Amino acid sequence: MVTKQLLILGRRYMVSAGQYLATEAAHAVLTNGGNAIDAGVAAGIALGVVCSEQVQFSGVAPMLIYVAAQRKAVSISGLGPWPRSVRIEDFIHDGKGSIPEDIRRCVVPGAPAAWILALEKFGTKSFAEVAAPAIRYARDGIAVNRVMATFLEDRASSYRRWPQNEAIYFKDGRPLKEGEFLVQKDLASTIQYMADQESAASGRGRAAGLKAARDAFYLGDIAQAIIAFHRENDGYLQAEDLADFECDIEAPLQLEYSGLNVLSCGPWCQGPILLQMLSHLKGADLKGIGHNSAAYIHHLTEVMDLCFADREAFLGDPKFVDVPIDTLLSEAYAAERLKLIDPDKSFGEMPPAGKIGDGHGRRGRAFEASMKEPGLPGDTSYVGVVDTEGNAFSCSPSDVSWECPIVPGLGLCPSTRGSQSWAVPGHPSAIQAGKRPRLTPNPAIAIKDGELIMPFGAPGGDTQPQGMLQVLLNFAVFDMDIQSAIEAPRFITRNFPDSFEPHPYFPGRLDLEEPIGRDVGDALAAKGHAVNWLPEFSMKTAGVHAVVADATTGCLYGGADPRRTGRAMGW
Repeated sequence: MVTKQLLILGRRYMVSAGQYLATEAAHAVLTNGGNAIDAGVAAGIALGVVCSEQVQFSGVAPMLIYVAAQRKAVSISGLGPWPRSVRIEDFIHDGKGSIPEDIRRCVVPGAPAAWILALEKFGTKSFAEVAAPAIRYARDGIAVNRVMATFLEDRASSYRRWPQNEAIYFKDGRPLKEGEFLVQKDLASTIQYMADQESAASGRGRAAGLKAARDAFYLGDIAQAIIAFHRENDGYLQAEDLADFECDIEAPLQLEYSGLNVLSCGPWCQGPILLQMLSHLKGADLKGIGHNSAAYIHHLTEVMDLCFADREAFLGDPKFVDVPIDTLLSEAYAAERLKLIDPDKSFGEMPPAGKIGDGHGRRGRAFEASMKEPGLPGDTSYVGVVDTEGNAFSCSPSDVSWECPIVPGLGLCPSTRGSQSWAVPGHPSAIQAGKRPRLTPNPAIAIKDGELIMPFGAPGGDTQPQGMLQVLLNFAVFDMDIQSAIEAPRFITRNFPDSFEPHPYFPGRLDLEEPIGRDVGDALAAKGHAVNWLPEFSMKTAGVHAVVADATTGCLYGGADPRRTGRAMGW
């Protein structure tokens, strides 16, 4: 049963995470004197245990960090590249143009390096201190909640392909059910090994200890186990891929909307399209149109479709792809794109990408409409934290345990984020050695200097920026408190190729949660939208979480989405 949640209020610090035990882990670190970065890392590592069907400790962890004393924000990529030995021809010839759901879609794990880099540069605690809750949850076990049980049942056939995966997530030949116990002793030992290596080196100082924890994963016994398993099972990862990996620290992208400066990670993820959507909405009288009216939903849907078309044509790893990000976020470009919107008629199919440079951008294979019903939306979770000093942390850790075999003895799957690449030469997210896939997780922070800071984000694959946009508008334009903004009914367009292999496409489809109302749905259908109904608080929409720190009152507010199993907690 899905129930609404209370708006949580505090004056010292606040955390909201996509699973309640991860929230508790972060809150404990804050209580023990840690800052927002320490707490966020603790929650992020915990999510790799308590949401291990959707988040892997060895997955991805894109994050934004705001350092209050410097009034400066940074992005840490937390995303690894394709191994050096990969060739797109292997997938075109052997995979027939697809990326198989197995060990061959593994890229270099980015999350462990990201967690430790964040602690080193911006935190105060040791790896062992922030990892302790996750180790305890994995070693001693947790109760399976409704969301985990739903995902395990939905992906049961995938888990059954590998005995080591089934041994962890099944009982008596079927997936674990809600209320049953999940124990991950191998994963506990893996994380504990990193903590032990840190402890052994800590006599040389905190930095040496953190380096030892990192080396345990990327150079030591954990790395050797991953590489041996890939070598024995025709995987691509090699020792050099892990040993040479470094996360990027870079300036976030940003865009002003309604008095807020909204920050996102770069075009190696889909975060820029949240900003692009906002740039397309700057001149719209959304209050006058009316919240969740047919005209409102139609306009936002068409804007989102335009931006997803540009995502498909332009976004990719900027180390390999010339992404025209300044143009995509410019007001002049938005004005041209908005001319394509007809207030009385939907696009019906993905609209053309914008004309930038030599033409319409890069395009992949021709898209065919999927005949299957969309499944649960991808994976991922989220954690947002604001501490007493005004530091903020926003992160969307991700990767799953059903797409490839768990490495025996480690209890984890190296990142399978290669599922978000394309086996299509010329596509901006085409497979290439050393190149990062285009990531769906896209944490954000909204700032009104001296008045407000708001980390927010969501799980849900391609639904993430859609849910985040609607929550931000609910809060900033329609003056809802953050919990009400999160609980308001949502709509989701699917009028573009999905980011996940095999990239299904549902032309014109628009999903509406039931409380939006059948009269609104009928009006949207009359405009040409292929309306599909979802129940209230559907798991097939984004599970948005947020923290709002109001500097003018000194209050902090935590919002958590009842569509998932998150929780806000503060003091």
